[in-house]
Amino acid sequence: MTVASERDTLRPDTAPPSEISRTRKPRRARRTLLLLVAPSLVLLLLINAYPLVYAALQSVRDGSLINAGEYVGLENYRATLASPAFWRSVEFTLIFTVVGVFGSWLGGLGLALLLRTRIPGRTVFKTLLLLPWVVPVVVSSTAWNWLVATPQSPLPSLAEALGLGTPLFLADPTLAKITVCVFKVWISVPFMMMLAGAALAGVDHTVYEAAGVDGATRWQQFRHITLPMISRSTYISWILMTIFCVNDFPTIFLLTGGGPVDATTSLVVLSYRTVFQNFQVGPGVAIAFLMTVSLVVVSVALYRQIRKAHV
Repeated sequence: MTVASERDTLRPDTAPPSEISRTRKPRRARRTLLLLVAPSLVLLLLINAYPLVYAALQSVRDGSLINAGEYVGLENYRATLASPAFWRSVEFTLIFTVVGVFGSWLGGLGLALLLRTRIPGRTVFKTLLLLPWVVPVVVSSTAWNWLVATPQSPLPSLAEALGLGTPLFLADPTLAKITVCVFKVWISVPFMMMLAGAALAGVDHTVYEAAGVDGATRWQQFRHITLPMISRSTYISWILMTIFCVNDFPTIFLLTGGGPVDATTSLVVLSYRTVFQNFQVGPGVAIAFLMTVSLVVVSVALYRQIRKAHV
């Protein structure tokens, strides 16, 4: 054996054929998976890209549902941001979203913690709790309209019998806002309960036992063990529920139609009215794009919190 061949044999960066084949296999597997997924990715990109680009073009034109109209630049966005109706919708959308997200999260987490205890009829109770989320929103909104819509409805009649007057839940602006927010929390609690229950199922009971031995109270265990260990799932649920609340059209439209006097008109309802009732496609699409930008900002902020969350 020559000196050069001995050096080649002893070089540390020279790998045997078996190791080379093992490193090539993951690369081939990734390439194969990419080729299998590529058609679906291209299809999804085309399905979502075309409406997005077309809507972006409409937002900078002064057109209608059947006519593209003339190019007006950012005039639709300027007019939208200068509109008092837009900012009233922004205010209600913020209230609706904050109450919907945190109200449903608190209710869902509380029920998920309750269902972890040994209560009689836990399975039946859990099934009944899912009904508000499983039942179509058309049925739920119809039931709530029957409960509160008129002075002869059950809840106003009960309030009158208790000497509280006859509250008009859907005719008074403040009561209408409260009713819509409560309705949103009611139909969203089961979804948050399932997410919280799945997160709590991954928490090891031995951690609580060790904390109990060290003298930690229930509140300390909840604050320093439960909440940190389910923080990632919590942020994910907040992102999803924020998107659901901002984009929620049927809950508001079926219950109040955006009234009274536009008190419960959210951004998505305002966008619908602008496009399909006032036939102003450009301003309506501009409102939708501003909603999209806001959702992206909130989602990115919460996603960063997911990456930072650790136990």
